[in-house]
Amino acid sequence: MSVLYLAGSWRLGAVPDIAAALARLRLEGRRHCVLDGSRLGELDTAASFTLLRHLAAAGLARAAIAARGFQPRHERLLELVRSRMDTVSAAPRAPRPGLLARIGRATASIGALLRTHTGFVGLVTLEALALLRRPRLFRLRETVAQFEAAGLNAIPIVALLTFLIGVVFTYILGMQAQRYGAQIFVVDGVGLAVCRELAPLLAAVIVAGRSGAAFTAQIGSMKVQEEIDAIRTLGLSPIHVLVIPRLLALIAALPLLVFVGSVSGIAGGMLVAAWQLDIPAAVFIDRLHATLPLSALVIGLAKAPVFAAFVAIIACRMGLLVARDARSVGDNTTSTVVQSICWMIVIDAAFAVALQQMGI
Repeated sequence: MSVLYLAGSWRLGAVPDIAAALARLRLEGRRHCVLDGSRLGELDTAASFTLLRHLAAAGLARAAIAARGFQPRHERLLELVRSRMDTVSAAPRAPRPGLLARIGRATASIGALLRTHTGFVGLVTLEALALLRRPRLFRLRETVAQFEAAGLNAIPIVALLTFLIGVVFTYILGMQAQRYGAQIFVVDGVGLAVCRELAPLLAAVIVAGRSGAAFTAQIGSMKVQEEIDAIRTLGLSPIHVLVIPRLLALIAALPLLVFVGSVSGIAGGMLVAAWQLDIPAAVFIDRLHATLPLSALVIGLAKAPVFAAFVAIIACRMGLLVARDARSVGDNTTSTVVQSICWMIVIDAAFAVALQQMGI
């Protein structure tokens, strides 16, 4: 049997010296150990923990350790530390998942999100049909306000960006066409690209980043402040009050923005054609009338309601999915913009493939 005499002040400041002294002792293989505290002046939890941890590392079980000569308060403190050490420790940190695990989790998360969006589309459809049976519940003032915010107020930024895109596209295409003396065919490419592809896609992306993010932030803030619960308490449907006005306003606004974008993009192309390619504005317009089919403009305008419906559904759903904290509002707003842009590209590609198969 070994006797370990504790003497002096065993406090936090002396823990390094205490640990070094205990490390020099050779207690491995001992079956019993007696702790003598008759010479102990002071004792705190840090020193007690260091002592008990060293004895446990030496292989001495609790039953093999006896105490004698301790002051009652020191003995109670030592017992308290021992009882805390015997409790179940916190669960270890989970290992970081590997690449395949992260891909699997992301796939499952995307699948769950798609199911959520699909269910929300069904819910909005049912609420819209109920609204047709009771048109007095339609909130015209809210719809007009949202149309102004999402459509009319977005005209300047859409016009500016599509104008610049028309300038850049015509400049790059014209540099290549000049090598072969085919400057006049730049008018064909600019008109077709802007009206059929660039204007709808750019307008949808701008609306997703501007209005889609605003929808999510507005509805999410209302949920955090429990305003949506108040709407339900009043016997109203949040779909009727918040979602359908925004959906209809965006469906009506985006074709207008696409038309403005088409005109602005062609105007930018006309400016560069006159400045760089020596194509006067009158010649540019005559060539555009002769070569640009009406179907290109119609296709561009037909894409707009589809893009708008996807942006509005995603934005409103992500707003309703916000948890009751400010961080969730930011996360869901960011997710709305990312999801909307990705869906715009996917839908535009689907339109291109379908129209190609139809020979349009």
